[in-house]
Amino acid sequence: MKFEDEPVPGYPLPILPGHTSPGRLERVLRAGAFAVTAELDPPDSADPEDVYKRARIFDGYVDAINATDGSGANCHMSSMAVCALLTRVGYAPVMQISCRDKNRIAIQGDILGGAAMGVANMLCLSGDGVQSGDHPQAKPVFDLDCMSLLNIGRTLRDEHKFQSGRKVTYAPRVFFGAAANPFVPPYEWRAERIAKKIAAGAQFLQTQYCYDVPRLRTFMQQMEDLGLLDKAFFLIGVGPLRTAKAAEWMRTNVPGIHIPDSVVKRMAGAEKPAQEGRQICIDLIQEIQEIKGVSGVHVMAYRQEESVAEIIQKSGVLKGRVPWYPERDTHQTLTKETT
Repeated sequence: MKFEDEPVPGYPLPILPGHTSPGRLERVLRAGAFAVTAELDPPDSADPEDVYKRARIFDGYVDAINATDGSGANCHMSSMAVCALLTRVGYAPVMQISCRDKNRIAIQGDILGGAAMGVANMLCLSGDGVQSGDHPQAKPVFDLDCMSLLNIGRTLRDEHKFQSGRKVTYAPRVFFGAAANPFVPPYEWRAERIAKKIAAGAQFLQTQYCYDVPRLRTFMQQMEDLGLLDKAFFLIGVGPLRTAKAAEWMRTNVPGIHIPDSVVKRMAGAEKPAQEGRQICIDLIQEIQEIKGVSGVHVMAYRQEESVAEIIQKSGVLKGRVPWYPERDTHQTLTKETT
């Protein structure tokens, strides 16, 4: 997708009326296209090429790349650093901000710093507890939660001031998001919490893995009943399963994940489980895109990132458009000249 007012491919776009960022993800969503985002697992490395290798896997198939912030309370390259590297070459990153490790002083500084580097999308998270990660002896901060973080981010952007009241000379131009989990009870509480996140400033929601489409339909109906479908964009989490055993482990050990017995049974009966897992993901995406209020999918293919291209291509959700990536237009020009 190209925009008429795009100055240079990959550069920040002019901010249109009603938009809050110069980013491509907000443009794509507000244009009504079905968006695709994916999760990049940050490397245990200080080599920038390790980040670029992981990002290039998604070339031509995603509109934005999430850089996780100590996911599972495990230590990796920081989200801020990954986003700095991605923006340097023109990718559209989603900078995740976890409240677990930093107080409001550091977090507000990160919002300003990320925006200064060209990060247009930020996902506000409370964060996993340190006891679940590889440094259980670490001291958790949790000065804020996702709700108060959203409020602070919106104040920085819209009121041009820190939480302290001190003025910001140039406000961050950011599209703020939050996480959602419609798939575990108490369901009414989950819906009400999303309403509060949107009221606090969430403009897009990325959900936990969806393997239960009927439950998702009910959730989206709740969102419509609460009048929220026109107030935020909903990107539904999907991901390929590798084996039935992996599915069993996930639903037993990963908080917030619901995988129906029917899905586990389908995986267990497959001759090629990994291939079946990708097909299940494709089938889910095709069902999900038909649900009212769904604006896209967020693909989380942990240690199966190479499968994202196949999944998105076979699902058909891009409908022929090619999301921007470095040298995309050069590659397309060369293809036209040689055909």
